[in-house]
Amino acid sequence: MIDEFDPSVHSHRRYNPLTGECVLVSDPHRLKHPWNGQVEPPQSVFLPEHDPDCFLCSGNERASGQSNGRYQHTKVFPNDYASVLPPPGPVARATPHPLLASEPVVGTCDVLIFHPRHDLTFAQLSLEDIARIVEEWVGVYRRRGSQVAIKYVQIFENKGIMMGCSNPHPHGQIWSLNYIPTIAAAELASLARYAVNPSVEPSASKAPCGPLGRPCLLCDYVHFELGVPEDQGRIVVRNKHFVALVPWWAVWPFETLVLPYHRHVPSLAHLTDEEKLSLADVLSRVTKRYDNLFCCPFAYSMGIHQRPLPPREEDLQNTDGEDNIAHLHLHFFPPLLRSASVRKFLVGFELMGESQRDFTPELAAQRLRECSDVHYLDLDVDTETDPDASPVECQ
Repeated sequence: MIDEFDPSVHSHRRYNPLTGECVLVSDPHRLKHPWNGQVEPPQSVFLPEHDPDCFLCSGNERASGQSNGRYQHTKVFPNDYASVLPPPGPVARATPHPLLASEPVVGTCDVLIFHPRHDLTFAQLSLEDIARIVEEWVGVYRRRGSQVAIKYVQIFENKGIMMGCSNPHPHGQIWSLNYIPTIAAAELASLARYAVNPSVEPSASKAPCGPLGRPCLLCDYVHFELGVPEDQGRIVVRNKHFVALVPWWAVWPFETLVLPYHRHVPSLAHLTDEEKLSLADVLSRVTKRYDNLFCCPFAYSMGIHQRPLPPREEDLQNTDGEDNIAHLHLHFFPPLLRSASVRKFLVGFELMGESQRDFTPELAAQRLRECSDVHYLDLDVDTETDPDASPVECQ
């Protein structure tokens, strides 16, 4: 007799409507196989409040020789080692062959320091400090997005050495470019296609709508997620305006998607003051849960997807613009899998076939929900004797 399909125990594929790609969800027993592979070194838990040798600390000199000055909250400056050069760019050369196409890229790269304290990550910052970061995101997005030649602004953060972070002082980056990158372009194209050919009949959906009253893929998706019973669902935290969930199509073990659900919001520039505080609150709660999961500074890459460019001030209330097809959302891609020292590797089949994950997104959401809203360093948990303390202990 053939078993009835059960996604919690049977391997299967899940479709990502944002990218058009699939992920293979393996049988949960895969997590039980012995691990004799790479083990990540312990990450520094206790850092000094100020490091005189840090290029990002307040009052210090950067590698370029420029001073950071004495800043009190956030600080933004052009990256001393930018990945792209500012405009104007060189004239494109004739391609030697149609298969060898290329084009010049220009833009700017900025660094956003989150706080003067060398030892405070997103998870340890106050709500007021995170709200200042959100305001800084809005400001840089507007400033860079209004410059000539810029067509896209990407805000992101790499946290932890295993995600390539070169400096432990909490900071993020903003790259502003003269083109829309591949992943963002694919998501925008999917949102545009869904608006004219939705999976759900507009008359049947009670979700908010996008421009011109058309359906929005992410509005419909998050509306469905909000209706799923918690014990079966993927929602981690929510408040009045924002929700954080492990998406149906998650690739990384504890990947989350943060987005507004109360209305269709195209970009950071469209957020009200109340919505900005709601975003700060959800970011605080999600990052605390990440750290609490394995009682460690939880590594991740985080990025914001939204309208490629901000609207002009006079167009802010015009919700029917073509670029408003975008729905503001934040991706968190964390690599840790089993513990603070064992990470997920995207290799082999993931590189040659398609993405694969080792347990269901529903289980990941459950484990994150079980974590506390209070950071583990503020609790009586002995991480020195038990570095892999469980999330229950961290609660």
